[in-house]
Amino acid sequence: MIRVALAQINVTVGDVTQNSHRIVDAIRHARDHLKADLVVFPELALTGYPADDLLLRPGFLERSYEVLLELAKHVQGIDAVVGHPCIDEGVRYNSASWLRDGEIIGTYHKHCLPNYAVFDERRYFTPGEAPLVVDCKGVKVGVVICEDGWFPEPIAQSKAAGAEVILAPNASPYRRGKHAHRLETLTQRADESGLPLFYCNIVGGQDSLVFDGRSLMMNADGSAAFTASHCGEQLAVAQLSEDGKQWQVQTEELPASEEIAEIYQVLMLGLADYLRKNGFKRAVLGLSGGIDSALTLALAVDAIGADHVTAVFMPSEHSSDLSEQLAREQCEALGVEYLQLPIADIVRSFEQTLAPSLGSLGHSITAQNLQARARGVLLMAISNERGALLLATGNKSEMATGYSTLYGDMCGGYAPIKDASKTLVYALSDYRNRMARGLQHPDAIPQGVIDRAPSAELAPDQKDSDSLPPYDILDPSLELYVEQDISIEDIVDAGFDEDTVRRVARLVLLNEHKRRQGAPGTRITSRAFGRDRRYPITSGWRDSGEKPE
Repeated sequence: MIRVALAQINVTVGDVTQNSHRIVDAIRHARDHLKADLVVFPELALTGYPADDLLLRPGFLERSYEVLLELAKHVQGIDAVVGHPCIDEGVRYNSASWLRDGEIIGTYHKHCLPNYAVFDERRYFTPGEAPLVVDCKGVKVGVVICEDGWFPEPIAQSKAAGAEVILAPNASPYRRGKHAHRLETLTQRADESGLPLFYCNIVGGQDSLVFDGRSLMMNADGSAAFTASHCGEQLAVAQLSEDGKQWQVQTEELPASEEIAEIYQVLMLGLADYLRKNGFKRAVLGLSGGIDSALTLALAVDAIGADHVTAVFMPSEHSSDLSEQLAREQCEALGVEYLQLPIADIVRSFEQTLAPSLGSLGHSITAQNLQARARGVLLMAISNERGALLLATGNKSEMATGYSTLYGDMCGGYAPIKDASKTLVYALSDYRNRMARGLQHPDAIPQGVIDRAPSAELAPDQKDSDSLPPYDILDPSLELYVEQDISIEDIVDAGFDEDTVRRVARLVLLNEHKRRQGAPGTRITSRAFGRDRRYPITSGWRDSGEKPE
């Protein structure tokens, strides 16, 4: 029976030449080493996903098709299914072509175009209508693409056209709980159709999105025969059983890991690929002695290596000795370059310059923001001089409520933990230390950082709790309001204090202007700030602010 290989690969959006080289290498490996009859690549593997408005440029589409034709010449002794954009009679489609003996023998156009959350495919593509079923080694194989598998009709249409097996190239980004949703959906599709499914997902970081891989081979009874690696490239092969109902897998499956470990891997891959694909070899960040910058430093070291990371401690008159001690301790444990650049004199100079116009600033918000912006200036100077990407260290709780300073601690080209709540930051830090201890390494994040009360240290004896509700209250209320769009009344009915909920919701609405100016960061939830959630900056809507009179 037919032997099918899945090529779970990491490609770069827009780099069609290098992407085609990766595809050709995988085709040769699948043919020569895995002895496959057919190899399947992810959705839009040739161009990367999402290519956004590159897809509106005629030159980009023309070049992509030229490269596809060149690529097809390398397909000899094996069949390949490759995802690519396509112009057919003047209409743009999200397509997958079947390549054999140097030619394109069939092309499928995606039927169901997602237009929700991070997806915007109706802006770029027209839905296809016809099935594609190809005979390969005596087995009739049908092709669908990604969202098509979320609905019964496209697979049913393929089956009606004679398909005995379904291939599904995909570009499905990670969010918490996504793999379980995929598995449930594909189980339902297999059960409905009675056909084995071959789901090949892309892997790698693309701006704020991370594609986690975890491609699936589903038996006709809805059971999973194989799950590919999480956040890693993989070539795997399976042979269809004699009865055509099950996959006999030739590749060893990796054990599943706990969710917190998977989230850490997603954050690390998102950061590593953002650096690599944008040509950065170094990263720099401000290290405060607090939990957010400590986790960001650990992620950076894991992503690109300690030799390529610089941490900068910038004490003000309000910085504690403990903060300096913990910052040094972490850098020594991780082997990271440590710089100390005091900002007290810089801040005093600002205050003296402003005094004739503004008077004494004391410990006002203005004075606090001057400290953050002084740090931003120093970090940007290091970034410019060394060609290092500056990492912003803010978490989702801060981004939601505006507990961050424009042109200060929000400075940066990438924000690795932007979609991680404060409570998740603590959980990830605990996980990273457990991982270190399992390898008999020193803690990546000093326990003192985890144990201390969160503080911006911009005023005497300052604590986060002075300005925000406790994080064990703030974060669940933000999840309901931001990620689930639950009304204030329903959040209050769920047991939250009304005044607190209204205050939190008001902060979320008022701080949209800050989030628009923030760096991109890895998406890990179902509703991240950015592509998922598009609110106007200028708006009179206040479902949250003051109580109705």
